[in-house]
Amino acid sequence: MPATAAWLGFHAPTGAGWACLLGSYLLGAVPFSFLLVRLIKGIDLRTVGSGNIGATNAMRVLGRPLGLLAFALDCLKGFAPAFLAGRFAAPEEASSLAVLAGSAAVLGHVFPVYLGFRGGKAVATGCGAILGLDWAVFVGGGLVWLLLLGLGRMVSLASLGMCAAFVGVALLRREPGGYGSEVAVGCAALFLLVLVRHRANIGRILRGEEPKVGQRRAAAAAASE
Repeated sequence: MPATAAWLGFHAPTGAGWACLLGSYLLGAVPFSFLLVRLIKGIDLRTVGSGNIGATNAMRVLGRPLGLLAFALDCLKGFAPAFLAGRFAAPEEASSLAVLAGSAAVLGHVFPVYLGFRGGKAVATGCGAILGLDWAVFVGGGLVWLLLLGLGRMVSLASLGMCAAFVGVALLRREPGGYGSEVAVGCAALFLLVLVRHRANIGRILRGEEPKVGQRRAAAAAASE
């Protein structure tokens, strides 16, 4: 195994480990939000709203209750691989395989083989993976999400801040000989991926053009008066 990977705390996957990563990717690639919108509304989610197949865009089409269901399913497909890999792998590789399995699920969501590798923005599935790795990191990031959403009323900004917080909390929870650096590395990789996937949102935030929560609803209500 490369020295850099070993220094970061990762162990090389075994044959079963590679099968786990492939399964994690294929599960992560299942486009639950896309499928729900197609099944319930008969609409291709890629043709409405932001064109993204993630839960946030699905919520615009399906409404909040079904949108939350879409978020939960996208979250679950990140949680299951990370949680199960951490529980059933050999003790010496459990933490690193859990991070890799969660990462594979996130990559499946972002680059789904079933939809020509054009997927979501990694937030919901990434949250599930973090929850599967360490509930405390998830809660810490979630509190930052709530704070930023309340202050800025922008889901994208809150999501970016949450993913940055995941990294900070994971670093704080590192313990010599115990909680390894691989979780923090996984959180950092997720943050960088979310940054890249939200580059258009970041541009709109800097220009003061990013929509805020309730803005579209208020505009629609005003137009109907």
